[in-house]
Amino acid sequence: MGGHTGGTEPVEVEPMPGYLDLISRASTVMLGAWRDCSNCGLELTKRTLLDNAYITWVEISLFFFCAFLWTQIRRGLTESLFKPLARWCRLLPKDAAKMPESAWKLVFYTMSWCYSTYLLFFTSYPFFHDPPSVFYNWKSGMSVPLDIAIAYLIQGSFYGHSIYATVYMDAWRKDSSVMVVHHIITLALICFSYAFRYHNVGILVLFLHDINDIQLEFTKLNVYLKSRGGGYYLLNDILSNMGSVSFSITWFWFRLYWFPLKVLYATCVSSLQSVPYIPFYFFFNALLLALLLMNIYWFLFIVVFVVKVLKLKEVNDVREYEDEDGNKSAAGNKSAAGNRAAAGNKAAAGLLRKPKVENNGDDDAGHHISAQGKHVQNGISKEKHL
Repeated sequence: MGGHTGGTEPVEVEPMPGYLDLISRASTVMLGAWRDCSNCGLELTKRTLLDNAYITWVEISLFFFCAFLWTQIRRGLTESLFKPLARWCRLLPKDAAKMPESAWKLVFYTMSWCYSTYLLFFTSYPFFHDPPSVFYNWKSGMSVPLDIAIAYLIQGSFYGHSIYATVYMDAWRKDSSVMVVHHIITLALICFSYAFRYHNVGILVLFLHDINDIQLEFTKLNVYLKSRGGGYYLLNDILSNMGSVSFSITWFWFRLYWFPLKVLYATCVSSLQSVPYIPFYFFFNALLLALLLMNIYWFLFIVVFVVKVLKLKEVNDVREYEDEDGNKSAAGNKSAAGNRAAAGNKAAAGLLRKPKVENNGDDDAGHHISAQGKHVQNGISKEKHL
């Protein structure tokens, strides 16, 4: 669809719709747009792309340079900080192998989400409180504000790095193939939304997704830290449980409530109200709907996690491959020390479960305190710490 200038900003903020309103209005508007697009096809797509996509070779070069830079920064931090920290904490070998990945992602997502929060709540941008405003006064080839362009460079280059890291640097999990698809879709959304100047809605999408990754990696780190140096640390166990609960709640609230009702409603319905012939309307909405479907897919892992927690079993990753003894299997992937393999996760990737604890002949299977005051787990005596 060809590009036209946007409309003017209304006086009042439009209230956020409900799920039924989203489904009914979005389906009606999209079906009407499809019927009106009598000349949609490859030729129109090519012409629209050439007329409305604006990106320079300098920006492309910066993307590849920063993607390479993220990879080198991660390797440097892993060797100089994360691995020595894992050794200093005396983590179990399997946890020491996974700890650098979680520590790296926690650092990045905390930084990126804080910056998105700053843009949405500490500047004059009204996108969160008034999502339809992301398309007000839109123009093909309009300039991108520097602060938003910086956010796009950071996020876009990171997801370029993440595609490589998922295959060659992270631990392989059951959903790693889905994670590769997720990174490709996210990178496509970032690149095309920047080129077509849909950067306003892009900032909102990034804000609504990054917070879950912070909680996810924080929870995983505390799971690794609760059993270290031959002891059991109650504080890290409590923090991991709190992080799990917070992660589950915010996943639904940010990705399954705010994301469809704020972002998808704005892109499916409000976009055509502000810009009647907005470019690549179906393409961008198809990518956003695919992102929502993946969020729902990972939410199923969360449901499994909640069921396991209610059964009071020990925390672990539901996506890991396990054999009958509870050890991770290679599952056709490359096996190395600490079961390092070929891929990782972005969003709901490290959901935690509580696998069944062997009784080993004790009626009180699980944890108990021995007569000597030591923490006993599965017949192994461990020092108990706070």
